[in-house]
Amino acid sequence: MAKLFFILTAFFLTIQGCATVPYTERQQIMMVSEEQESQIGATLFTEVKQESKLSGDARINSMVSEVGRRIATAADKPDYKWEFVVIEDKSVNAFALPGGKVAFNTGIMPICQDEAGIAAVMGHEVAHALARHGSERMSQQQALSIGGVALMAAISGRSPVVREGVMQAYGLGAQVGVLLPYSRKHELEADRIGMILMAKAGYDPRQAVSFWERMLARKEGSAPPPFLSTHPSDQKRVEELKSFLPEALKYYKGR
Repeated sequence: MAKLFFILTAFFLTIQGCATVPYTERQQIMMVSEEQESQIGATLFTEVKQESKLSGDARINSMVSEVGRRIATAADKPDYKWEFVVIEDKSVNAFALPGGKVAFNTGIMPICQDEAGIAAVMGHEVAHALARHGSERMSQQQALSIGGVALMAAISGRSPVVREGVMQAYGLGAQVGVLLPYSRKHELEADRIGMILMAKAGYDPRQAVSFWERMLARKEGSAPPPFLSTHPSDQKRVEELKSFLPEALKYYKGR
């Protein structure tokens, strides 16, 4: 499977193109335009807001919006239509969609604790959007399923099967052996870029380490094996974050 993936990658690079991730300079296969991904993000975010209960807590909404504004400014992507919402949901989660759409669940707020903690999560999520990780996953899926339905037609037609594939590309699943390792790479790359963004926005990037240490401390039960997870283990994440600190601190003016 991995060999097939790399053969298909080489093929599609000859007929499509590639992109470069900001800050890390990693090359990506990219078969989705930024205009397409922004349309997808706007469509999915509208559905998320319609199907979710949005938080009415003015203080939390204000903090998330302010932190989001500052980190979006640091991301320097003015063509994105940035939007930040808080969803009334006890699960510990946050996510980003293309084009600058970010949502926080209320369940993650006690672990964030304050604006610095929110900035750690916000930087990570904005980094996913900036690095176009969702579109990269989708490009990988297209490469693994030649002859698939046209992307925008699938979205507009609301085909349940294809819509599920699109949702998976933006963070809800992948295949063991090919896409999962890449997804873990995306997570660590978003951590690295996110720390830079929070530092540029005036937040101490060391607080990202503190956030993940708190996350590690609250973990209940056993986590899935790292090779079956789209996310690195929390302990692995803390170690990697510490290794990213020297780079991020170069952008931090408050140290």
